[in-house]
Amino acid sequence: MKLTTKGRYAVSAMADLAAVEADGPVSLSDIALRQGISLSYLEQLFAKLKRAELVISARGAGGGYALAGAPADIRIADIIAAVDEEIKTTACAGGSNIGCQGTTARCLTHDLWDELGRQIELFLNAVTLDDILQKRVAGMAAVNAPKEKQLAGAV
Repeated sequence: MKLTTKGRYAVSAMADLAAVEADGPVSLSDIALRQGISLSYLEQLFAKLKRAELVISARGAGGGYALAGAPADIRIADIIAAVDEEIKTTACAGGSNIGCQGTTARCLTHDLWDELGRQIELFLNAVTLDDILQKRVAGMAAVNAPKEKQLAGAV
């Protein structure tokens, strides 16, 4: 499984934008400086984010970008999808007859990795920019934490 820099940078830039936009539109050069991301790379990402209607742009002096909605309404999964990022946890191609090992058979652990992908998708759909800003992300996965095993022979 791999989340590339495209998805990570898009989420970082959007969180930065959400954190500082109260004073008006934010320039990409300011975000690039704060986040250590190439300006030309941010321009490509923000073109996609704008097409997905997650950000709006303002031209001219004092121009830049602003969120198209409230941080509480922008899900991390939407940001990642907007920049054409796919989080793939299996080695096989979806809808293909060729399995994980290059044959027609699926690998023994296919269902494990496939379910992990679904769990990641559920998690990213449950987290918003506001959750990041309010530092509510740590511990969110504890909702589905494994239960303690009962001692053998305990009643």
